[in-house]
Amino acid sequence: MKIFEDISACTDLKNPVLTLGMFDGVHIGHQAIIQKLNQIAREIGGESTLLTFEPHPRIVLGKDVNDLQLLTTLGEKISLLEKSGLDNLILHPFTKAFSQLGSKEFVENLLCNEIGVHTIVIGYDHHFGKNREGNFEQLQELSSELNFNLVKLEEIKTDGLHISSTQIRNALLNGNIQFALKGLGRNYSITGKVVHGDKIGRTLGFPTANLEVEKYKLIPKDGVYLVKIHLQNEIHKGLLSIGTRPTVTNSNEKRVEVFIMDFDGEIYGEILTVELIQFIREDKKFGSIEELVEQMNKDKEFAIDFNI
Repeated sequence: MKIFEDISACTDLKNPVLTLGMFDGVHIGHQAIIQKLNQIAREIGGESTLLTFEPHPRIVLGKDVNDLQLLTTLGEKISLLEKSGLDNLILHPFTKAFSQLGSKEFVENLLCNEIGVHTIVIGYDHHFGKNREGNFEQLQELSSELNFNLVKLEEIKTDGLHISSTQIRNALLNGNIQFALKGLGRNYSITGKVVHGDKIGRTLGFPTANLEVEKYKLIPKDGVYLVKIHLQNEIHKGLLSIGTRPTVTNSNEKRVEVFIMDFDGEIYGEILTVELIQFIREDKKFGSIEELVEQMNKDKEFAIDFNI
């Protein structure tokens, strides 16, 4: 997969079959679009191309940026797209000036004149351009005027709900990781660097790795999860704790901590990827440290018995 950091660098693409959007999560709806891109590109001897924007528009525009929660970091998105068979990824800089570009000007000047698009493939509810004024109906009119093909994919549903990044985010924030699994087509994962904590876990017999997670990455609902941990080219079973640890501290600081089963070693500075398998229980304050340790041992037994 070739990666371009500006639309202006994409003047030599061969019959580009293009889609555009943030593609946060690269969920099964996004995957269907990419499969269609790849199919059409093969049929016409073209190149499948995804145009997305960096940084996220809400960061640039300051629009509810404190509430921004992304399913995939840029690195995770690129890794997933590389595995999809996509030929080209354009990470066009999103600026305030760019945000003022009208939808027709965007299509004519950038997609047609700069990229030379052959076919545009979009999802059933796609909007683009200034104030999201561009839609399928406008693209239909422009396709005749500017001489490009247009394909719209229909809605994809699971459990009676349409699949979208928003639906998956809401599911994770409610602890419904099974819906997220169906929507993403894979387990939701969190990657982070192991940093020093206050080492309370090891005094309780449960040494944990504190994860420093990239800003804007969505952290699911507080609680304890059964997880699969990728560490140093090995896979371990473990427990993920998300919350403020109310039994052992009065701090309101949220921590993301991982207890790695069948592992004993110093891993500060290492990068861990944690796949969420099963939500086990809510985060809560126990009456005593002894009650907490008793519950932690029950969580561990659950993990041991669970086949992943």
